[in-house]
Amino acid sequence: MESIQESFNKMPGNKKFQQQYQEMKKAIMADADIRAFIDEHDEIDDKMVDRSLARLYEYTTQAKRCEGCPGLTNCINMMQGYEPELFINRSVIDIRYNRCPTRIEEEKNKKRNEMIQSYYIPKEILQATFADLDDEDPVRVEAIGTAIQYVEDFVPGETSKGLYIHGGFGVGKTFILGAIANQLAKDKGVRSQFIYTPDFFRQMKSAIQDQSIDAKLDYLKETPLLILDDIGAENISSWVRDDILGALLQYRMTEGLPTLYSSNLDYSLLEEHLAYSHKSGIEETKAKRIMERIKHFTTPVFLEGKNRRT
Repeated sequence: MESIQESFNKMPGNKKFQQQYQEMKKAIMADADIRAFIDEHDEIDDKMVDRSLARLYEYTTQAKRCEGCPGLTNCINMMQGYEPELFINRSVIDIRYNRCPTRIEEEKNKKRNEMIQSYYIPKEILQATFADLDDEDPVRVEAIGTAIQYVEDFVPGETSKGLYIHGGFGVGKTFILGAIANQLAKDKGVRSQFIYTPDFFRQMKSAIQDQSIDAKLDYLKETPLLILDDIGAENISSWVRDDILGALLQYRMTEGLPTLYSSNLDYSLLEEHLAYSHKSGIEETKAKRIMERIKHFTTPVFLEGKNRRT
């Protein structure tokens, strides 16, 4: 393989090219990363450097270690999200491109986000973290601490108990559930399904027409972590309570799969809500059956605070 130096020597009136070549080589050799690479490899001599000058020049034009990174969309490198690495390829110094730290982190975030599926949940909730929570309000500290401890104690495939977070409107119940789901996905690879309960129950009613109820219900039954947000805000019917919610919770209880809840209602008020339907009237026994499945497999967490939506 002919080096750039040898090619220049064959060109007529090559003094100008020689000068440009030497200046380029000097600039390349001043690169700290290139200098360190050469010092680490005894087999590199001037001839190998000359043969590799084009690749070494390419190396100097690329960003390394995401220094001054403007983000993947505006990455200045030839391959966006990839940074160069020098290596010996037979008789030349060559370049290979590896995923940069920014791309690696983005891929981790994407994978984590894919672990959290949702029905009708705002994007900001799905990206919530414990760091985003306001823990300066003393009435919220205990509830947030319980949520953090739940994540720390969670053992995939073994933990069967969930949390029942209840409190007034807009105090941040859903946000805490989002933080739990994200932290479990990040730290322990837990896949979750996040449901806004009122809209989901409405969808299940419409699923009667396309006969997709069983498939949708089976998916929720088997998800490793189910999150039912704002339970008790739906218009209840005996069919929703018994054939949808009851069947769902019975399966998860039998299989030892955890379920998290948020609600404006405590246990007692939720039982009253589940007992009444417009068509069937009051059915206390059936409501108690549902509540036993919820109470036995959750820890109640009361969240106080001001309404953050106002």
